[in-house]
Amino acid sequence: MPAFNGQNLQERQSAAAEARKAQVAKFLSRPAPDDPSVLEREAKRRAINEARNIRTAERNAQRAAAEAAEAARKVAEEIARQEQLKAAAEAAELAVSKRPPASWKPKPKPRQSATLAMPRERLAKTSGS
Repeated sequence: MPAFNGQNLQERQSAAAEARKAQVAKFLSRPAPDDPSVLEREAKRRAINEARNIRTAERNAQRAAAEAAEAARKVAEEIARQEQLKAAAEAAELAVSKRPPASWKPKPKPRQSATLAMPRERLAKTSGS
């Protein structure tokens, strides 16, 4: 608790009245709404707000343009991917069509006649003895 400072009631009331007068004087000393300095501050404030709104609109326009470009790029990529898949499918179809069917077996080579095989047999018998 603060120490007693020795003021009496009269002194406290006069101090409070002076404080109220100071507050009223401060309030009344404000410039009127039609004062040139007030009008100048309001004009500056409006100019700042307009510039801010313009910058916001420009950012939004840039953002929309970037989003549109990104969407166009994605569409182009999707089209390119579809074309690659189509080309791969066509290549696979072409490879399948050139390949013989799974049931196809190559024709066996004709066997040599017995007369052609005989000299080899004779050579084998003669060289072994």
